[in-house]
Amino acid sequence: MRRRTCLIAAPLALLRPPAFAQAPDFWALLREGGVAVLIRHAQTEPGLGDPPGFRLGQCQTQRKLSAEGRAQAKRLGEAFRRAGVRVDEVRSSAWCRCVDTAQLAFGQATVWPAINSFFRDNGGDAQTAEVLQALQGLQRPRNWVLVTHQVNITALTGEVPSMGEVLLARTQPGQTRLQVLARHAFH
Repeated sequence: MRRRTCLIAAPLALLRPPAFAQAPDFWALLREGGVAVLIRHAQTEPGLGDPPGFRLGQCQTQRKLSAEGRAQAKRLGEAFRRAGVRVDEVRSSAWCRCVDTAQLAFGQATVWPAINSFFRDNGGDAQTAEVLQALQGLQRPRNWVLVTHQVNITALTGEVPSMGEVLLARTQPGQTRLQVLARHAFH
């Protein structure tokens, strides 16, 4: 029986996000500041991408947050408030699921086209470069929250976040990707 448990657990361990063994505490990093808080929108209704013919600015045409996603976004915001985290700017993709996540969590969102999804588009390199350039000036104690999509976060960090997952990252001189310092999923 013990051998069977190991055979099942070993492949499952490969599915877990990488560990950040020496990374400081998630909340301590946020309180220290100078962090880009990358949030993949909260849990959505089932599906991949958006329905054919969707339009920005018309939420009824897009894949929306599920009831669980709305609760997840509220938990995320409450955790930030309880921890006393400074949030200087909240920027969101124009997709309704991102704006809703930001609004439910932080009560605000400024739409920033640089973090719009490029899932089925070729604009990713230019958008990623714009975000990296903007984050170069982020200094302690300021924190920026960016609510966006998996494809954007992966382009910025090389990591693949789950819905509602938060990655804390900083720019590194001469690097084309953000350095991920810690991550946390708000289930």
